[in-house]
Amino acid sequence: MHAAPLEVFCPALPSTEHVDGDIGCEHFIAASKAYAATLPEHVRQAVGDFRRESHASGALLLRGLPIGSVPATPALPTDTTSKDAFSERTLLAIATLLGEPIGYQPELGGRLIQNLVPTRANQDRQTSTSSSVPLLFHTETAFHPYRPAYLALLCLRGDLAAQTTLSSIREVWPMLSKATQEALFEPRFRTAIDESFLNGRDNVLGDALPVLTNRSDPTMVFDEDLMVGIDAGASAALAELGAATSACHARVNLQAGDLLIIDNARAVHGRSPYAPRFDGTDRWLQRTFVIDQLPVSAIDLDGRVITTPFGKARAA
Repeated sequence: MHAAPLEVFCPALPSTEHVDGDIGCEHFIAASKAYAATLPEHVRQAVGDFRRESHASGALLLRGLPIGSVPATPALPTDTTSKDAFSERTLLAIATLLGEPIGYQPELGGRLIQNLVPTRANQDRQTSTSSSVPLLFHTETAFHPYRPAYLALLCLRGDLAAQTTLSSIREVWPMLSKATQEALFEPRFRTAIDESFLNGRDNVLGDALPVLTNRSDPTMVFDEDLMVGIDAGASAALAELGAATSACHARVNLQAGDLLIIDNARAVHGRSPYAPRFDGTDRWLQRTFVIDQLPVSAIDLDGRVITTPFGKARAA
């Protein structure tokens, strides 16, 4: 058994207004926050409740949000499009109800909102722009000391074959043996760096850390592709966790106007394979990351952009 994300429907709202602005500036974020106050009370209440205590699935699905006029899907995430900033305002409005939206410098230069579209070059890789292979279960930026508390995905154009997959530690926990439960709380697991964060540097495994913390209500950091155990017992525990997430997960087909919020500490996510056409009609999501509050003492923070360097410098 598995719990599907909690669904909340938004009544039809006007989506013909033209919205302009610099998406990364504080003025636009403030305007988005003001726009959030105009959303239906039950939508704002659902997001606030989810922030206080997330659903058993670790996810909240808002349906029917206004996204404005959507042009052809770009070929690359960085391509300029003719669209205005309506959908970006919607996404940031919800993000400000959860905390503080941020970007990561290696992720498209630190953009607060990234366009996720299938690309020919990455079809068979473990990246957000892949399509022909399953995207394995992972905590977003599992290797990062400043992982987002929430991941928010707004669908501008869907694909019926593309299923976002979700697996929550709250549901997986009872499926694990006592030995595996105990092992996952021990610092016996190391995680490699996501390729997009290396910036030409050599990959390294991070320090040994536990997969689970907080025994009274476990939180999880897991990456099926990049995490390894430091000994045979740890490796076996990871394998059991991986099997449990595969056996106990929900699937969500995102369509235009759907916004999926994932509790990054309690749910891992992935995606099924699908077949893009590369003709301007392909799946198009927009993504932002949210932390509880801006880390005031972080030396590797530039405004809302986290700049932590990773990897090992290559010898000259």
